[in-house]
Amino acid sequence: MADASIKCIPNGPYRVSGPATITDSQGQVVRTIEEGKAVSMCRCGGSTNKPYCDGTHSRIGFEAAEAAVRKAEGQP
Repeated sequence: MADASIKCIPNGPYRVSGPATITDSQGQVVRTIEEGKAVSMCRCGGSTNKPYCDGTHSRIGFEAAEAAVRKAEGQP
C-alpha cells in the first residue's frame, strides 16, 4: 500500500493523493481518498467549494510562496 502524498501545485492548490482521509475540525470524516486517486485542496482561500479547489486561484492571481520555510535548529 502506498503512502499519502501532498504536492504544492505552483500558484495553485495542494494535490492530495491517497490513500488518505480528510476530516473536519470536529474530527468527522469528510472524504476518504482511495489509493491511486487524488483531490485538489484550496490554498488561496478563495474557493467557494472549500476545502476543495474550484480554480479561483487562477482568476484572482494567487501567488504562493513556493519554497517551504524550514525552522532553524533550536527554535520552537
